Amino acid sequence: MSKLLKHLKPFVSLIFLAIILLFIQAMCDLSLPDYMSNIVNVGIQQGGVENSVPKAVREGEMNKLSIFMNPDEKKEILSDYTLITKESSEYSKYVKDYPALEKENIFVLNDISKSEIDKINIPLGKAFLAVSGVENLKSQAKDGMIDLNGRKVPEKTDLFMIFSKLPEAERSKITDDMNKKFVSLGDTMITQAASKSVKAEYSALGMDTSKIERDYIIHTGLIMLGISLFGAVCTVIVGLLASRTAAGLASNLRKYVFTKVESFSNNEFDKFSTASLLTRTTNDITQIQTLVVMAIRMIIYAPILGIGGVIKAIHKSPSMSWIIALAVVILLGLIVTVFSIAIPKFKVIQKLVDKLNLVTRENLSGMMVIRAFNTQKFEENRFDEVNKDLTNTNLFVNRIMIVLFPVMMLVMNGATILIIWVGAHKIADSSMQVGDMMAFMQYAMQIIFAFLMMSFMFIMIPRASVSGQRISEVLDTEITILDPVNPQTFTKPVKGGIEFKDVCFKYPGAEGNALDNISFKALSGQTTAFIGSTGCGKSTLVNLIPRFYDITSGEILIDGVDIKTVTQHDLREQIGYVPQKGSLFQGTIESNIKYGDKNASAEDIKNAAKIAQAMQFIDEKPEGFESDISQGGSNVSGGQKQRLSIARALVKKAPIYIFDDSFSALDFKTDSALRKALKETVSSSTFLIVAQRISTIMNAEQIVVLDEGKIVGIGTHDELMENCKTYQEIALSQLSKEELS
Repeated sequence: MSKLLKHLKPFVSLIFLAIILLFIQAMCDLSLPDYMSNIVNVGIQQGGVENSVPKAVREGEMNKLSIFMNPDEKKEILSDYTLITKESSEYSKYVKDYPALEKENIFVLNDISKSEIDKINIPLGKAFLAVSGVENLKSQAKDGMIDLNGRKVPEKTDLFMIFSKLPEAERSKITDDMNKKFVSLGDTMITQAASKSVKAEYSALGMDTSKIERDYIIHTGLIMLGISLFGAVCTVIVGLLASRTAAGLASNLRKYVFTKVESFSNNEFDKFSTASLLTRTTNDITQIQTLVVMAIRMIIYAPILGIGGVIKAIHKSPSMSWIIALAVVILLGLIVTVFSIAIPKFKVIQKLVDKLNLVTRENLSGMMVIRAFNTQKFEENRFDEVNKDLTNTNLFVNRIMIVLFPVMMLVMNGATILIIWVGAHKIADSSMQVGDMMAFMQYAMQIIFAFLMMSFMFIMIPRASVSGQRISEVLDTEITILDPVNPQTFTKPVKGGIEFKDVCFKYPGAEGNALDNISFKALSGQTTAFIGSTGCGKSTLVNLIPRFYDITSGEILIDGVDIKTVTQHDLREQIGYVPQKGSLFQGTIESNIKYGDKNASAEDIKNAAKIAQAMQFIDEKPEGFESDISQGGSNVSGGQKQRLSIARALVKKAPIYIFDDSFSALDFKTDSALRKALKETVSSSTFLIVAQRISTIMNAEQIVVLDEGKIVGIGTHDELMENCKTYQEIALSQLSKEELS
């Protein structure tokens, strides 16, 4: 799988942009719980009052607050406020906002920085709580008397006057005792507790406190909506970038695999079945494409979300972080256990897909044979066996993988219950706010959701890893037949004379040679035929000339040039090849013949079809050369397919023609007419004919007789009838002595 990463190089910029957008998206998602917490804590519980620093304070109230501040705090706080009276130049401006200014002077907060607000927030909050505590003493009066630190004073006594008249040391002691109680609350709880007093002060100033609360909630809600929309836009763009990257990678991989397979010699084709190559080019690359899309969208996003969630959750409540740690440990244990069982099965699944494709392909291509022998039931059972193996393996993997989701949901719900349980006790102890508990819960869900996304990726990675390995096997396959570094060229014009010099050939992995010490010359303008028993090496021999295989030892020369010293393209340009099994491509008759020479004129195409004896059935078709040819040439007969294959080779006008048992599907009359036309029209070329019928090669200038990979006779028909026993046996098994003579 890692070998395929180099193919992502053209898409580095897209991936980098996607990572930036994913980071932004994660930051957006991680910021939303904080805003939700603010709506609950500040907007609802604190009535929209964000801190303990009011925008304005009545002069009388500020005097009360000052009693519970030390000199430094009092000096700094009063410097941040400006006293507004009826004589002030800004009176008309502030009286609209604070109607209480008509009755008494007020202190208005100056335009100070946030850091300064944070600095005076706690001292003011403590002062508000102290003032509130003193006022509560009046409500606790019994029998008209107030208990003031063990001393009884009348209910109507001005307690603030008493506190202000106390000696500095005694007043400081009372203030310090109050502060010790406040410290246990924590800064956020002091602000929340003091917000009631600030809100009450706003009411006393004549401000609309409902509007303050409503404006804060609406403002924060709009920010959340904007962040959500921005995150959604990032998500859409990331999806687009991921899709473009994955589709581009898949397109390139398909091109690389197809190009690589096109360069395969028969040696390489022997290593991979056709069904396997099809699966690797389609299903396996699709697996990689799907993984890349999900990887960009999840593998990068999930860690950012998970790590960010952990940091945010610990910041909200360090004491509850053990809940997240416990959930993560359980999830990791589950994922490791599940995938240690499932990963080996993914490799089995891909092999079974290959096998299923192989069986399906064989059945579809051999349907006529299956019906002719009434073996439908056997093939159904054969298909069913492979299908059941694949189904059962998939079911096993799915049963294992399906455990992940419900267990993760159980962990998620269990974590939620724990957070509520522990958080409720903390709220009851006034050590945590409701909004913070809700935010912590959301962060925990985000962390678990990150693991859930990672688990989905872990489902895909093993399977895609197997697919990546299979694709790499094709791309990393060493090509055994290569062009020379400094190639030679054929002398023009190429005459086409061929010479085999002590050629030996052995199939890879075979114990013995398929061809042994083959030596002969095929002259231009002459026909050299090859005949012998089945499996004697006739087709193997002619396949060595276009270098479909490379010889083990010896030399093959064309016009005196070793075929290994020229490029494969240059070599095959000199050869018109007609394979043993006629192969046509989807298109028309004309497009199939022009496959030999895309620049062939209409006259050249017609002449080639005439020589190949194909005009008879072409003229019978209403559309002539424009008649459709279906995939593999399934809508024409075997003989017609062979004649079109021959016409395709002839239109090339090559100096060498190889006919690998290409007349086997022709009747004797057509066979004879075709050979006669070849002799008359393309007599200057070298003809190599592999045949099973004696009648096809009787008139050849040279016949090479093969037996078990060795030449047992070379000569004309008459010469071989006299001195080659193997040829005599083949000839007499097909024709009578009168016909042979």
